[in-house]
Amino acid sequence: MTQLPRKVLIIDDDPFFLRVLSDNFSAGGFQVTTANDGLEGVEAYGRVTPDIVVSDLVMPRMGGVSTCMEISRLAGDKPLVLVLLTSMFHEKAHEHGTAEMGATVHIPKSTPPVDIVIIVEQLLERRKYLQV
Repeated sequence: MTQLPRKVLIIDDDPFFLRVLSDNFSAGGFQVTTANDGLEGVEAYGRVTPDIVVSDLVMPRMGGVSTCMEISRLAGDKPLVLVLLTSMFHEKAHEHGTAEMGATVHIPKSTPPVDIVIIVEQLLERRKYLQV
């Protein structure tokens, strides 16, 4: 049986970072959808229902916190991993037991894109294991 590609939605207003992150997720075997801001991201979530959403924190029109909260509301009971990228802190990536600022996982934007993909893969694997 062939496994369907994992779907990721990447939301960021920085075109260069969006492209680099998109290329890294594509290379990792993900089906990638991108959005340039939170409003586009919420709309894209409704179209593609991804397994994971990676959103920038600071964006025009709708910031990352509002975006994550709205996507979480739309997801309802569907399992979803929400990751918030921020340049506001430089600590290592960390996970919270409950959502903080709309997401349970916060990753510094200074993290190398390939490492962001690896973190996301680990989160998805763990989620799959916990659902069994």
